[in-house]
Amino acid sequence: MDSPGSSGRSSVMESLRGMGRIRRDDLRRRITMPQYLRMAMRDAIDSSDVVATGNRYIAFKYGGESARPPEEAPVVVFINSRSGGRNGPELKARLQELMGQEQVFDLQSVKPHEFVQYGLGCLEKLAELGDTCAKETREKLRVVVAGGDGTVGWLLGSLGELHKQGRGPVPPTAIIPLGTGNDLSRSFGWGGSLPFNWRSATKRTLDKASTAPTCRLDSWNVSISMPALEVVDPPHSLKSVEGCSLDLAGEIEGQLPENRSCYEGVFYNYFSIGMDAQVAYGFHNLRNEKPYLAQGRVVTLVQKLSQVTYICVAATALDWLDVIYSGYSCKQGWFLTPCMNDPSLRGLRNIVRLYTKKDNYSEWEQVSIPSWLVPFCCYLSGYMYPNQSDDLLLGSVTEESKFFQSCKKLLNLSIGLDSPNIISSIVVLNLNSYASGRNPWGNLKPEYLEKRGFVEARVDDGLLEIFGLKQGWHASMVMTELISGIHIAQGAAIQFEFRGGEWKEGFLQMDGEPWKQPMSDIELPMFGNVEKEIVSAYVYTGRGDEDKHVEFGTRLKDKSVK
Repeated sequence: MDSPGSSGRSSVMESLRGMGRIRRDDLRRRITMPQYLRMAMRDAIDSSDVVATGNRYIAFKYGGESARPPEEAPVVVFINSRSGGRNGPELKARLQELMGQEQVFDLQSVKPHEFVQYGLGCLEKLAELGDTCAKETREKLRVVVAGGDGTVGWLLGSLGELHKQGRGPVPPTAIIPLGTGNDLSRSFGWGGSLPFNWRSATKRTLDKASTAPTCRLDSWNVSISMPALEVVDPPHSLKSVEGCSLDLAGEIEGQLPENRSCYEGVFYNYFSIGMDAQVAYGFHNLRNEKPYLAQGRVVTLVQKLSQVTYICVAATALDWLDVIYSGYSCKQGWFLTPCMNDPSLRGLRNIVRLYTKKDNYSEWEQVSIPSWLVPFCCYLSGYMYPNQSDDLLLGSVTEESKFFQSCKKLLNLSIGLDSPNIISSIVVLNLNSYASGRNPWGNLKPEYLEKRGFVEARVDDGLLEIFGLKQGWHASMVMTELISGIHIAQGAAIQFEFRGGEWKEGFLQMDGEPWKQPMSDIELPMFGNVEKEIVSAYVYTGRGDEDKHVEFGTRLKDKSVK
């Protein structure tokens, strides 16, 4: 995993790796589809008609040389050309140069679900009509996505629909990091940012996508049920549905309203509530209003400034994104929460009840949202992570921890960290990479895992890690990896019960895509359930067997995923 602020260094290292020459003609031959199949897929998507397009192109069944499938694996690429600042359009042109423009789909014009329904549907129709070339192309197909975590999750979610529709195999996915955090890309070895020599790196990515091994990645479904309210401008990953059946935990206080709104979505990295989602929401709006802040010389300038400037606590490790995020945190009051009267800046404990199910258990268990301070003082008293001091973590302060008592008192007086209900953000984490490569869960020792009833976190273990952030000060220390987040629970399913009270709205996000969530009053609860999808996603790994990033995921020897 990349350390904070190392995106520039990792880009240089990525640029130096794999300098072996890849012949463009050879690469094109291995990954390009026959022209008639490329045109058929495009026509099917443009016309939204699989049957008519299939009947029209079946005449090419005996097309001779042009109808032979690729030697290894055909590749299609999805690119969010608005990501990556000025690099998006240039990268799109480079991809079209390497493999033909019909196999490069710009998400501004072709959505993933349209490709799944009509593009892949066209190949399946031709195969049904007896076209063996189309059949083999469909079975061997691989996907590369150029974008950030939200774009990757959007595409993986759409491809996951193939399983539900019984239309296997599902094409595995490789990643070109073109977003802000790029945690999915980091986790599977594709890097934290676009390398300096991105033109040759793009060629290497396409080459790896035709030969790389595959890892499983748990996918998680989020269901939100609330009184008849509407989410304004929801992200691509969140869809309105007719109704959802939730397995509610415990006895519900009061009555459920007859009219309810339901939304569902899928995430692969994290789902969060509160402070971090609000900051992300503000940043996304800023980027949409002033796109020049996310591209070109402005990014380079702020990156350089962040390398020589201290931001809050030990922020020499912060990059340009953290500078903007820190600014939004200050603007929204997250560094001064004890001094603010705004109910939306208070802790989540008053409005959220949290329940989890353990692995292989059917009963919900209510989890207490902690309000005590431990991680920072553990660090100051000589402990890098809370798990290294079980007595401190469990709240039994001994004679030898007088320093702990002193620093806790000092912090209580200075910034009110010991005030009740202080957890301002709850994050549900699937990967060991969050917020541009941080590991807020920490590398926990076996003794601590056993005492807390946790297991080592993996991307395919069917479990989620839940941690909390207090306010801006605490989040800053977590983001610089001075401490870990507040460990709350680990579970195979999670349920949130929201009762808004004074909160008129809250902020939620999935895989870096935030939205403003309307809150009901205290008498009408809103529920959010997180449960594992039956079928995992499949992602190619970008590095070799010697790399550590594959240790937390299960490698698949077979390249084709049925």
